[in-house]
This record gives sequence, structure tokens and C-alpha cells, in this order.
Amino acid sequence: MKPVTKRATRVADQIRMEVADILMRKVRDPRLRAVTVTEVSVTNDLRLARVYFTAGLDGMPDREIAAGLTKAAGFIRSELGQRLELRYTPELVFFKDISGPRGDRVLALLDEVRPARDEPPKSEQVE
Repeated sequence: MKPVTKRATRVADQIRMEVADILMRKVRDPRLRAVTVTEVSVTNDLRLARVYFTAGLDGMPDREIAAGLTKAAGFIRSELGQRLELRYTPELVFFKDISGPRGDRVLALLDEVRPARDEPPKSEQVE
């Protein structure tokens, strides 16, 4: 796999900001009210954009949010095409961002290990 170019990185950042703005201001689907765009990665040819999102705290199932994003993808892409100065507007594919829960799990595991390390060895304990 080729490394990501600087241009692809810049375009991905711009797409992230624009998609977040479109979701907040233009999309009327109530399932998408609390969606946050966390990251966008773009292929070097700028034809495909992977949009990572997190769901809000409103308790809506992830499947419904993903269905809403898939349904709105064409509209979001057309709005994006009007805002970006690109020859081709990238195809948008949405993915649930799991980095937050994964990071929380790593921190919990580290917290479990720390108390064991802070205890002095049995040979050093004073009775």
C-alpha cells in the first residue's frame, strides 16, 4: 500500500469539516442529529473517502444511524461536490469509529495493572 500523500491528507481534513457541517445544517434525518465525524481517510486518487463517525448519546442503535448515513450519502456527496474544488467528488463510505471504546478498554487494563506494580514485593514488606 502506498503512503498517503499530503494532498490526500489535506482533502481528507476538508472533507471531514464539510461533511460535519452538512450533517449539522443540511441533513434533516433525525437519526443523524447526534452524529460526530471523527476522521476521514481518502485514497491517493481521491476517488474514495472513508468517513468514520461516532453516535451521540441519544441511545439510537448504530444500525439505524448507519442506515441513515447510507441513505443520505448521495445528498452529502452532491453537497460536497458543490463545496470542494475537485475534478471528482469522492464516493463516501461510512464506518462506525471504534477507537473510543477500544481506548477506554486499554486504559481500564492499565488501571488494573498499576495497583499490582505499586505494591512493594513481599520480601520488602515490614511486619
